[in-house]
Amino acid sequence: MVLGPGLLLSALVTVGAFGIEDIECRMFGRPWLEALVLAILLGTVVRSVWTPGACFQAGIDFSAKILLEIAVMLLGAAVSFRALAGIGPGLLFGIAGTVILAITASFGLCRILGLPHRLALLVACGNAICGNSAIAAVAPVIGADSDDVASSIAFTAVLGVLVVLSLPLLLPVLGFSVTQFGVFAGLTVYAVPQVLAATTPVGAMAVQIGTLVKLVRVLMLGPVVLALSIAARAVHTDAEPPGSIARKSIPIYAIVPWFIVAFLGLAALHTLGLMPAVALAPAAGAARLLTVVSMAALGLGVDIRVVARAGGRVTGAVVTSLLLLGFISLGLIRMLGLA
Repeated sequence: MVLGPGLLLSALVTVGAFGIEDIECRMFGRPWLEALVLAILLGTVVRSVWTPGACFQAGIDFSAKILLEIAVMLLGAAVSFRALAGIGPGLLFGIAGTVILAITASFGLCRILGLPHRLALLVACGNAICGNSAIAAVAPVIGADSDDVASSIAFTAVLGVLVVLSLPLLLPVLGFSVTQFGVFAGLTVYAVPQVLAATTPVGAMAVQIGTLVKLVRVLMLGPVVLALSIAARAVHTDAEPPGSIARKSIPIYAIVPWFIVAFLGLAALHTLGLMPAVALAPAAGAARLLTVVSMAALGLGVDIRVVARAGGRVTGAVVTSLLLLGFISLGLIRMLGLA
C-alpha cells in the first residue's frame, strides 16, 4: 500500500485552500470561506473533473480516515465538559430522544416513498446518527445489500458537503445564538470533523458545543446497533437479497471508535485542569491542519455525478429524511429553551 501519491494530492488541495483563505484575508480583511470549507470545495472540483487513479486511493483514504481521527482526538484538548454541563442534563436526554425519533420517522418516511426495508434503515440510521460510520455498522447487522450500502454512503458524502457549506448561511435566517447553532450543528451534521467545519466560522463556543453534542449522538450508535441486532434475530422482513452482506453481531467495544475515546480522555484532562497549558496551542494548530487535509481528501472522494444518476425516489427519501432531522432538532432546541 503506497500512501505517498494520495497524501501529496490531499496536501496540494490543502495548500490551495489555505492560499485562497489568505487571499480572502488580504482582500476583505477576513475569510468569507474558511480553509476547511475551501478544502472540501476544491477537492470536490478536482474529483468532478478528474478521477484520481488507483495509486492515489490509499493515500486519500488514509487522509480522510486516519488523519481525520487524529485531528478529532487532538480537538479534545481544547474542549471542556463544563460547556455541555452548563446547558443542563435535559440536552443529553434530548439528543438520545432526537436520534430515536429521527430513525423511526425517517424509516417510516422512506418506506412510504417505496424504499426497501434495508435501504430505508440505512438511510434513517445514517442521517440520524453519524453518516458513513452508522451505515457501515448497521449494514452487516441487517444483512444489507452491498449496492444499497454503496449508494447510501455516496449520498452521505455529497449531502455532508452540502450541509457543511449551507449551515452557516442559515444562522441569520434561523436567528440562532452561538449555543443554539452549536447544538443544531451537532444534531444534524454527519461527521465530527464536518461539525468542526460548519461551526468554526461561528466561533469557538459553537465548535465546543457542536462537537460535544455530536459525540453524544455518535455514542448512540452502540445501543442502536444492539437493538437492531436483537430485532434482526427475531423479525424477518424481506428475503435475503442477492449480494447482501451476511448478518452478524458486532461487539459493543467495536462500535465506539478509538478516537472518540481518546477525544473524551483529552477533554476530561482539560476539564480537570490536568492538560499542560503549553500543549494547548500546538494541539489546536495540529488539529486544524489535519482537519483541513482530511476535508481535502473527503472532497476528493465525493462524486457529485452519483446523485445525478440516482433515482428520484431515493434522492427524495434521503433529502427529506435529512430535512426531517433538521425539524426535529429545531423542536428540541425550542422545547429546551436554549439561549
